[in-house]
Amino acid sequence: MPNRSPLLIPRRTAITAGATGLLGLTLSRLFAAEENVTSRKRSGRAKSIIFLYQFGGPSHVDTFDMKPNAPEGIRSLFGQIDSAVPGVRICEHLPETAKVLDKVTLVRTVFHSMKNHNSAAYHALTGYAPPVDDIRLKDSIELFPAYGSVVDRIAPNAETMPTFVSLPHVIRDGSVTPGQHASFLGKRHDPLLITADPNDSGFKLPELSLPSNLSANRLQSRREMQQIISQQTRLLEHSATARGIDEYYDRALAMLSSSRVRDAFDLSRESAKTRDSYGRTTYGQSCLLATRLVEAGVKFVNVYFDESIGGQSTTNGGWDTHGFNDTRAYPILKARHLPMTEHTLPVLLNDLEQRGLLDTTLVVWMGEFGRTPKINANISRDHWPSCYTVLLAGGGVKRGHVHGQSDKNGAYPDRDPVPLGDLAATMFAALGIDPDTELRDKLNRPLPTANGKPAWGVFA
Repeated sequence: MPNRSPLLIPRRTAITAGATGLLGLTLSRLFAAEENVTSRKRSGRAKSIIFLYQFGGPSHVDTFDMKPNAPEGIRSLFGQIDSAVPGVRICEHLPETAKVLDKVTLVRTVFHSMKNHNSAAYHALTGYAPPVDDIRLKDSIELFPAYGSVVDRIAPNAETMPTFVSLPHVIRDGSVTPGQHASFLGKRHDPLLITADPNDSGFKLPELSLPSNLSANRLQSRREMQQIISQQTRLLEHSATARGIDEYYDRALAMLSSSRVRDAFDLSRESAKTRDSYGRTTYGQSCLLATRLVEAGVKFVNVYFDESIGGQSTTNGGWDTHGFNDTRAYPILKARHLPMTEHTLPVLLNDLEQRGLLDTTLVVWMGEFGRTPKINANISRDHWPSCYTVLLAGGGVKRGHVHGQSDKNGAYPDRDPVPLGDLAATMFAALGIDPDTELRDKLNRPLPTANGKPAWGVFA
């Protein structure tokens, strides 16, 4: 069922109305002025967002903002290569990615102040800073919802297709990382969570699959429905106490009976050549599935690189390459992280283009922070939220563009800084959602959808 929520009014509109009324500005002129502002803010062309979350924090100075003239001890141990954008050079181990940079905007000046993974990841997944920067930050209904849940609240899909899908992990650094669900918006806006491995030969949608002995008619019983999706509920335990649980089950039941939903998740409909091109890995096949989902009308897809911060293995884990137990970042990056990026990101962008979807799909590639310019004693780099690079492609952003400039060592923004709240506002603006639209938390306090302003300079 479509969301019949009351009209959400940007809070600045109301404030402006009160103030200008005292100055004698007519209501018609006020509305005309507001309409002009709104049309500018709603200029995004994106219909969907694929959010490629690189848990652990990739090193910007070893990938997309290298500093070849920096002194030894800061300068990357990797070399550089030319890209499709004249004058823009990136890591030598990303040659296929270099070929598609003419489809990309590199935002080189994203920053915030959170230095712990769960705190920084929550900030990156919601656009809101947590109350404390604490390694023990716990998930809570008081914290801000995920981007996709906000989209589902403000601009939900009207049919059975889900608005927000999350796959293939629930990420955690010790405890579950906050920012992966609807929080105070209520369970009805939680993502459709897919934890089955799309790379498995027998991959199907277990959260929406019918047991062989259970007919569709019998599914009308909500108790039976609850049993079928209880696995998903347990993965995000907080959700069972949130608002909207009845509507959540109703929506899930509608999806169960939708052939369109089942077809969107059916990777067997893709050719072996296409599946091979994305890489026969969990992450690669998840990126292919994300392409199919936006093609079917899903508005927001979270794809997690890995379920953990990782950093100690060449076979699993995320980008947390400090260097531990005599491991070094550079061999791990060269063996795992950079090849995985090479085998997914350029293929995803090219495939979206070939399917005619790139202009209406914003792809966001980012982690929770970058890495210190200074190489540590383990020949690795530590957490660095003060300046790092995010990739944007499609959805109305400029092609072959670099937004902002970091200083000579990649330590701090030198020009056009982009705080995380501004990046969040930019994503919502790309979807045509006014970042000032108010949401209400569990105490009924008004909060803007994004705690920042769009970086208008990234849009074409």
